[in-house]
Amino acid sequence: MALSSPMLVGIYEDDKLTSQIISEEKASEELINILSDLNSKFDIKSITYANGPGSFMGLKVSYAILKTFCIVKKCDFRAVSGFELNDFGAIRANKTLSFTYNNGNINLEKIEPKPFKLPIILSKLNKSCDTLPNYIIDAV
Repeated sequence: MALSSPMLVGIYEDDKLTSQIISEEKASEELINILSDLNSKFDIKSITYANGPGSFMGLKVSYAILKTFCIVKKCDFRAVSGFELNDFGAIRANKTLSFTYNNGNINLEKIEPKPFKLPIILSKLNKSCDTLPNYIIDAV
C-alpha cells in the first residue's frame, strides 16, 4: 500500500472538468513538468489547490511551485480543503494515522484514508484566497 495519495491535476474549461492528470510521482519531481506542459497548451487563468491537510513537505513544495507560477503568469491562486475532494473522508497523515473531519474539528485517528476525486464542476468548491498550507500538525 502506498503511503501517499496520487497527485491529481484537473483541467477545467467553462467551470467543467475536461480532463485530468494523475501522477504517482512526488510534487517536487513532477509538478513543474505538468505546469510547463499545461502552460504550453492552455492560457491558464487560475489555479486552485488543496492546501491541506496532508504531507508537510508535499504541501510546502506544492504551495511554493504553484504560488510562484501564479505570480509569474499573473493568474488567480486559490486554495480548498482537501476534505472537499474526498467527501470529507479521512486523509492519510502518516503510516498509521489519518486526519478526520468532524463538525469543523480535525483530528488524528487510526482509520484508512479515502481516495481523492476532482469535482466535475469547479465552482462547487469553497475556494479561499488564504492559500497558505494548512499543515494541521507541526513538522517533526
